[in-house]
Amino acid sequence: MSSVEVAWFGALCDDDYEQLGVAHPDLRSSWTHCADIVQRAESLGFDSVLLPSGYSLGVDTTAMAAALAVVTSRIKLLTAVRAGENWPPQLARQIATLQHLAPGRIDINIISSDLAGETLASGPRYRRTREVMEILDALGSGRPTSHHGDFYNVDVDPPRIAQAPRPRFYFGGLSDDARDVAARMADVYLMWPDTLAHVADLMRDMRERAAHYGRTLRFGYRVHTVVRESTQAARAAAAHLVAAIDDETGRAIRAASLDSTSVGVARQGELREAADDQGFVEETLWTGIGRGRSGCGAALVGSPAEVLAKLATYRELGIEAFILSGYPHLDECQRVGELILPALDHGPLR
Repeated sequence: MSSVEVAWFGALCDDDYEQLGVAHPDLRSSWTHCADIVQRAESLGFDSVLLPSGYSLGVDTTAMAAALAVVTSRIKLLTAVRAGENWPPQLARQIATLQHLAPGRIDINIISSDLAGETLASGPRYRRTREVMEILDALGSGRPTSHHGDFYNVDVDPPRIAQAPRPRFYFGGLSDDARDVAARMADVYLMWPDTLAHVADLMRDMRERAAHYGRTLRFGYRVHTVVRESTQAARAAAAHLVAAIDDETGRAIRAASLDSTSVGVARQGELREAADDQGFVEETLWTGIGRGRSGCGAALVGSPAEVLAKLATYRELGIEAFILSGYPHLDECQRVGELILPALDHGPLR
């Protein structure tokens, strides 16, 4: 197998806990805490770090990416941007500036978001996202664009400092509208945890959709980890992580999330319902973590050998990039960096 890109998670959205649902002031998003996570990931040899984005939670992703660009030297910064929040030429300028600060170290995770205070139906929202991606593709590649669509009308030259090739677009989503945008515009189709059979079916479908547009996709997989020296220790740590969450509190946490009604989040709920009494839906894939958070709702739980075996199975399906995370993020980053990363043939996507 070829090498795989391994990323950690920057926790910019106040998503860091010792126990889910129990806030700790030292783990809230701040420059100090988030920079510590990113610099720890770089020192341990991770290839990339996802810098997530939310409307109101945590800190601004683009500003943090700019600051992190000048205190890191090797690690790539996978910077999440919400497509509904910015005028595309302005966003292109921001991305070009990030590339200027960290040449060759910027990728973009595009989120098909609403604008704060509005709600678009899935179809028009993803059509708007596609227009954003088309404009960013041109301007980020150093090409002028004359774009006249349903949402944007722009005739503009690229930012002077734009560096071709543009950053890769990481993009995910399970609805038909999301899959169509990914097939047309994404470089890396990013998936949340699921059973191996479902992952294989999804990849097959996305390859066919991309081929229809004369394109090929690469595939990424976003999942949490709870890795310990033994299976028993890992399962005990997983149980501790959700021990303070009751069902009512968990429902409230998930309902408050901006993506609570998405097809992807619904699928994470289906996995929890299909899991056994301990929360495992298949070997090492534990859905209990989704009791206390929305979005990516499952974790690989086990010994280093078990987690590595599961990662190898995903790689056999064609996964080329993993975005891992765990709680607390500094501690789990250290464990994964010591117990998992050295056993993987890994490096940035080429």
